[in-house]
Formats: sequence, C-alpha cells, structure tokens
Amino acid sequence: MKENTKKRKMSIAGIKEVYGKEEMVSEMYQILATGKQEFDTLMKELGRMMVEAIMYIEREEIAGPDYQPINPGIYKWASQPGSVYIGEEKIKVNHPRLRSKSEEIPLKSYQKLKEPDQFSEELWTKILSGISCQKYQETVIDTAQAFGVSASSVSKHIIAATTKQLKEFKERNLEDFKPFALFLDTIHRGGEAFIIALGIDLKGNKMALGFWQGATENQEIGKELLRDLERRGLKLSKKIIWITDGGKGIIKALKDRLGKKLIHQRCTIHKDRNIQKHLAKKYREEAHLRFSTALEQTGYEDARRMLLEMEQWLRGINESAADSLLEAMEEILTLHRLKVPALLRKTLHSTNPIESMFSMVRDTESKVKRYRGSKMMQRWLASALLDCERRFRRVKGYALIPEVIKNIEAAEENTEAALLAI
Repeated sequence: MKENTKKRKMSIAGIKEVYGKEEMVSEMYQILATGKQEFDTLMKELGRMMVEAIMYIEREEIAGPDYQPINPGIYKWASQPGSVYIGEEKIKVNHPRLRSKSEEIPLKSYQKLKEPDQFSEELWTKILSGISCQKYQETVIDTAQAFGVSASSVSKHIIAATTKQLKEFKERNLEDFKPFALFLDTIHRGGEAFIIALGIDLKGNKMALGFWQGATENQEIGKELLRDLERRGLKLSKKIIWITDGGKGIIKALKDRLGKKLIHQRCTIHKDRNIQKHLAKKYREEAHLRFSTALEQTGYEDARRMLLEMEQWLRGINESAADSLLEAMEEILTLHRLKVPALLRKTLHSTNPIESMFSMVRDTESKVKRYRGSKMMQRWLASALLDCERRFRRVKGYALIPEVIKNIEAAEENTEAALLAI
C-alpha cells in the first residue's frame, strides 16, 4: 500500500475515533467541497479583475486620461459586456470601448484575450505566484506588457487611481450617515499611527468614516479625527455607542468632546487578555472562564456580581490583575446596562469589527513594498478602506437597534431626573 494511502486512512480513522460518528467525516467532506467552490470563485474574480485592468490601461494609453486626451480624434466610448479566455475557461468581463470619429478602434489586449491560447495557464500561474509573493506592481506590469501595454502606463494609472480614491474618501460628505455605534482604533504603517473610525448606522450598515495620521496614538490626534468627522457633516450625538480597545489617548479625546454623557464600551477581548497577562499560566484558564461566564449573563446586575466575585478571587492571586478588572468594570458592562440584546452585543462588545477591517487593509497593502512619504501612505490606506466597504455586510441583530436607542433615551431621562432630584 502506498505511503500516502496509509496516511489518509490513518487520518480518517483518527477523525472517527475523536468524533465517534461516521457522519462527521461526510460533514467535513461537504465543508471541503464548499471551500473548493469558494476558492474557484475567487480565482475567477481575480482573473476578471486582472484582464479588465489590462484593457482599461491600454485604452487610457491610447486615448489619454479624461482631463488630458492624447489625440482629439480618439475618445473613450463607455463599455459593454464581453468575454475572454483564461486558460481554457471562458469568463464574462466588462469590455471598455474606444472610437474614432468614423469607427470603433479595437483593443489589442481584448482581441488577444478572446483567443483561448493567449492567456495561458503558464501566465496565470505566474500571476498567482506574483500575488502570493506580494509582488503586486511587478505582476500587473509584467501581465500588461504581455498584451502590449507599457510599464509606465501601469504605474501612472495606479497612482492616479489611488489619488482619486484618497480625495473621495477624505472629502466625502457624512451628513446622510446616521450613527448608532462607532469603533475607534489605530493601525500603524511606515512608523506612523493612523486612528481610524468605523461606523454602524441605524440600519446596521458599516462604513469607514475617516482616519487621521500622527506619530503616535494620542489625545490630540483623536480630537483632530473627531473634528474632521464633524466638519464633513457627521453628527456626534450623545446617543452613540463608542467602542475602543482602552487606549488612553482616544478615551481622553472622547471624554473631552462628549463629557460625562459619553457611552463607552471597552473591548472585552482586550481586557480579558490584559488580565491574563498579569497572571501565572496556571490561573489563566480559570480567569478566562470566569470573565467569559460573567459577560454571557443577560442582566447587568448578574454580570456585575460575577465580575466582583472574580475581582475578589483575583485579589488573592494578583492585586494588579484585580485592579485592571476593577478600573474598567463599568465600561465593560455598558452594553449590559443598556440592555443590548445578545445577538447585537456580539458585534459591539469588542473591537473585532474594526480589527477585521484592519486585516483586510493589511492584505490589500501587502502589495506595497516601501512607502514613499505620507501622501503614498494615505493614498493606499484610503483605497484599501474603500475596498473594504464593498465587502461589508449588515451587522447581525440590526433589527434590534431601535430597541437599543429607546433604552439609551430612557437611561438618559433617568439620569437627568436623578440630577434634578438632588
């Protein structure tokens, strides 16, 4: 029996032994089959993006950009559905068109791509290899040159596209965005800190609202970001839920702007990790279990009682760990106090949504080998954030947002009534 066959049979036997049910093997097969379909879809989409980029770049090389045409007798003529071959497979694309005064001018790249043997498997393999090695610019240039497009045109096109996206991102009007919750966090690149705001509106839709660059994450940079959001029309009411990882600079900026009425939810994941860092390894699992169990409670009083019990337990082990829990306890329980339903609380209890966006940003920007100044950093960041938005989905539990707004308003009225009674 071949060695590979032996290993495969041993693996299957191991799965059966662990799960105790043979149907688990079938379920895993279904997961793998679905994953294969998703991977194939991704490869088709990547190929479509590549060939469309080549055609649009060739059209611009011939006709020039809109603001500076090369030949007045040649002009761009929208686009239409078309198809090309990648290897032996035919895929649908948007075919950009070019015309003179009398006739349509065919794009050489499109003519070549319509032939099955032009976009060869060998070329496709090189493209995938280049992308996997994060050699984005070289990959696009080499592929474009294979179809007769110059390297200089590719470079200019990329710079122009990212510059346009930076302007779009930094200047877009936010008046129509009705915020329900805002995540603030920092991402670093090129030795600089960028504080970024991710918003969830009253309908549960996510949007990257803006960023501000500084040497470090600090109070002044946080204030500048808030001013920029307001300048572009975002209404920072005191009914917004703010979620942060606990960075002091950002929190100070929020408190200076919104005062005591700030609704602030500390990231529970970051706090859990911070507490565990204070503890010896033998206590970490129990600390995590106690913390998680407390936050799984529906009611504020039950969750708070269990966290206070955890604090007393920590006092006997590590005073610093207990202090770390106590200093953030009320901010950890903000969602419980507002009676946010469990489904919606899963989204708002941590900075995971913005961390997930950062992961997509890093994937996009991994194409950049070296930043050449602040403008380049901001161009790429804006382009990456706009690209993330196209992949955002409405948050789970969005239908419950109006209920939470009512709870916030009720809490605000109770606070005001208590102050008047004093």
